[in-house]
Amino acid sequence: MNYVVFDLEWNQCPNGKGREIAGLPFEIIEIGAVKLNEDKVIVDSFHELVKPTVYKWIHARTREVIHLDYQNLLSGDIFPEAVQRFLEWCGEDFIFCTWGNQDLYELQRNLKFYNMLEKLPGPIIYYDIQKMFSLCFEDGKSRHSLEYAIDFLGVSKDLSFHRALTDAYYTGVILQKINKEEVFCYTSVDVYQNPKKRKEECHLSYPTYDKYVSKEFVSKEKAMKDREVTSTRCPVCHQPAKRKIRWFSVNSRHYYSVSICPEHGMVKGKIRMKRTEDEKFYVVKTLKLIGEEDLKLIQEKQETLRVKRLQRRRQTGHKHA
Repeated sequence: MNYVVFDLEWNQCPNGKGREIAGLPFEIIEIGAVKLNEDKVIVDSFHELVKPTVYKWIHARTREVIHLDYQNLLSGDIFPEAVQRFLEWCGEDFIFCTWGNQDLYELQRNLKFYNMLEKLPGPIIYYDIQKMFSLCFEDGKSRHSLEYAIDFLGVSKDLSFHRALTDAYYTGVILQKINKEEVFCYTSVDVYQNPKKRKEECHLSYPTYDKYVSKEFVSKEKAMKDREVTSTRCPVCHQPAKRKIRWFSVNSRHYYSVSICPEHGMVKGKIRMKRTEDEKFYVVKTLKLIGEEDLKLIQEKQETLRVKRLQRRRQTGHKHA
């Protein structure tokens, strides 16, 4: 298996936010990538300038960052041709790697705009090197810029940042320096193409937590009545855990629960409700072991919710009196 580390540069509507073409707020204008083999040795590279067809005037901020204007891009091919060559270059047996999650999202959004999304089926499992850097060298939660990571690792900055191929190269170098094998357990899942049916759902198990991405539902209520959505299993032994605190929501987007595994202790459940472009819903659920301190935080959330509901009932009662 190869690692395909890629980076994109894109342009936006020069007339300002709110005037962009529907479905394409950012138009890809450069694709850069490096390919690493199983030993994390760079064995090939890819670079294409992309001729804009939607936003032909380069936004001032874009030009300032990447030092390209429309004339520079005229030598490139249009996106469908350039991305076809990129996907063919990737080969058959590979996993995408990016710095953060935005490049993969924008790649798919551009593919969809050109009716090419079937060339890259999702959901897509990939490595977020930004997250892996944090897991390997910091606290696992912090997120920093690519240049910060290069400075942290003492890598020579011979090439300028904010060009697709050089940023892909620097990301590849960071990948080479991630030497904790356990970090490679932590793949990421991109849900721009979220599961539509039960058989497409994602069940991912990591050393410290489990993640589940559900199929689509017509409403939040339907989602929260689904057995698979609301089930709680221990992320260690994967046996059903008995509910201690039932699922509750503080804002209709995030739901919490606490369950008990007889062998491994308390399991925190967290559901994030996601809305699709066609007004349907799907769920991203995580299950992880917690201690007493985390339990208290969840109980405080629940108590805050209870007090707010009581206050609303009282206010409603006074209005009707």
